[in-house]
Amino acid sequence: MKTYVAFLSMLDEEKSAQFRGEHLAYLEQMNKDGHIFAYGRFQDGSGGMVIYQAETLDEAKGYATADPFIKKGARKLDIKEWAMTPGAVQ
Repeated sequence: MKTYVAFLSMLDEEKSAQFRGEHLAYLEQMNKDGHIFAYGRFQDGSGGMVIYQAETLDEAKGYATADPFIKKGARKLDIKEWAMTPGAVQ
């Protein structure tokens, strides 16, 4: 399993507020299904990030593009494979 970081940059604050509930429900379900390592928003209001666990970049992109924030144009997606340093997270 590989790790991918999805940066969700703010595009539209109104849409972000409108679809926040759907976005959070999606993330909660993905977390329960074991596809998410961590997620949260940036304190400066510029967006947030989701750390996905997937076999391939395409699989991770599929998870990220299914997020209501991305599907409905509230946020812009930038996703990268991440090599987490072993032992960095306790």
